[in-house]
Amino acid sequence: MAMGGGGGGGHVRGRRRARRKPLSEINVTPLVDVMLVLLIIFMISAPLLTVGVPVELPKTEASAVETDKPPVTVSIDKEGAIFVARDETAFDALIERVTDEAGDTEREELSIFVRADGRAPYQAVARVMARLSAAGFTKLNLITDTAAES
Repeated sequence: MAMGGGGGGGHVRGRRRARRKPLSEINVTPLVDVMLVLLIIFMISAPLLTVGVPVELPKTEASAVETDKPPVTVSIDKEGAIFVARDETAFDALIERVTDEAGDTEREELSIFVRADGRAPYQAVARVMARLSAAGFTKLNLITDTAAES
């Protein structure tokens, strides 16, 4: 049983095919997808970049410190070597390196995080903090790990 019907795909006379207009809009969906992936990558990797010198921090029950400006981190490893950000610094050049790292922030307003290894000599930590305090830096913070609750 065959059914008759018009046109099995043949060209109909008299009709012209409509020309397509060039697409003048930019598809932003792939751009948004890439930007979201990059945002997630940077959100995960940014906290990992702040820790430059491996130190074993002492455990305490202190709470976190809130700051509105980015701090300068001074680290002291277990041998007593001093690092500003990630660069090893001599004790005599400590104030100059911290000032360079701070940029145009006033000394009284700059937060300095002192990260000292738990096995670092107490004398090294005390000397660094005394030098920073004598230079006019008033917001000195000792960074520690929070103790695990038992």
